[in-house]
Amino acid sequence: MSMEMIRPNPYSDDRVKRKTTVVTGAGGFIGGHLVADLLERGFTDVRAVDVKPRERWFQLHEGVHNVEADLTRRDACMDVLEGAEHVYNLAADMGGMGFIENYKAACMLNVLINTHLLEAAREHGVERFFFSSSACVYNLAKQQDADIAPLREEDAYPAMPEDGYGWEKLFSERMCRHFREDYGVETRVARYHNVYGPLGSYDGGREKAPAALCRKVAEVKLGQSDGILIWGDGNQTRSFMYIDDCVLGTQLIMHSDIREPINLGSDELVTIDELVDIIEGAAGVRVGREYDPTKPRGVNGRNSDNTRILQRLGWEPSIRLDEGIARTYEWIERQVRGAGVETGRDVFTAA
Repeated sequence: MSMEMIRPNPYSDDRVKRKTTVVTGAGGFIGGHLVADLLERGFTDVRAVDVKPRERWFQLHEGVHNVEADLTRRDACMDVLEGAEHVYNLAADMGGMGFIENYKAACMLNVLINTHLLEAAREHGVERFFFSSSACVYNLAKQQDADIAPLREEDAYPAMPEDGYGWEKLFSERMCRHFREDYGVETRVARYHNVYGPLGSYDGGREKAPAALCRKVAEVKLGQSDGILIWGDGNQTRSFMYIDDCVLGTQLIMHSDIREPINLGSDELVTIDELVDIIEGAAGVRVGREYDPTKPRGVNGRNSDNTRILQRLGWEPSIRLDEGIARTYEWIERQVRGAGVETGRDVFTAA
C-alpha cells in the first residue's frame, strides 16, 4: 500500500521534507533503509549517525550529513541533535537471539543512548522524537504456547520482558513517556516485531533468524554445506515484518497523534520450520534439517495484534512473507557467492 493511499499523508506538506531530520543507527539495517526512503521522498536535510566506521555501514548515501559518533556519551548526543527538528532513534547494540541471550549487559547499556538522546532532544527543542522499541518487552508468561494469541499493547504489563534487551526497551519506553509528560518532548514509540530484509546482517553472530536461515540454505545450494542446523525444535512460532513495511509504518507513527507504544509487525504467524519451507521455495532446493534444543530459541510463540494500528492509521504491514523472503534470499545468496569481494558483502552507496 502506497503512502498516497493512507490518510492523513504526513508528507502532503513539503515543509516536513525541509526539516532537519536525524536518523541514529543509520549505518545499521533498519536505519540505512529509513535514510534511503527519506531521500527518495525528497527530504533535503538528513543527518545519519552511527558508531561504526562508515566503511562498515550497510548503506552509505551522498547528499546526507553522515556522522560517526558514540551515542552512549552525553556530549555526543548533544552534538548530533544540535539544530535537529525530527529524530528517529534506531541506535542500539543488538542482534538476533544468539546475541541478546549472551550479551545482556551490552543490551542494557543501550539505555544510555536513549536517555542521552532524550536529554539532548529536550535541550535543543526537538519537535518529534521516535524510539524503536521491540516485541521483546512483552510479558514472557503470555508467550509460552506456540499457538499464541496475538500480543496486544497492554500485554506488556505486568512487566516480565525478555531479560536484558527487553527490560532496556521497556524502561526506555517509560523514559519517552515521562519526557513527554514532564518536559513536552513529543515522543512516538513503535514495538517492532522481527524485521527482516536485504542489506543487513546475515552472518557473524548478530543476524536474526530469517537472514541466518537464508544464509544456511544458500550454503547448501552452493555446495558449501550438507544441511542446516535449526535452533530449537522448529515448532516455535513468530511473525516477520519485511523492511519496507517497517520503514513506512515507522514514518506513519512518527507523524501520527499516537502517543502510547504501538505494535508494528506482521500478523502472519508461521513456525520456524514453515519459515524454512518458504526459504527453500525461494532458493529452489530442499535441505536436510537438524535441530539443537540447547541453542537460544527465545519464547515458544510471538505474534502481533494489529487491531490498534488498523484503528489509528487504517493501515498495517501487508507484504507477505513469501514475497519478502524471495527478495531477501536473492540478496543473501549473492553475498554467499562472494559478490562483495573485499568485504564479503555488498555495501550500497547512492549518489
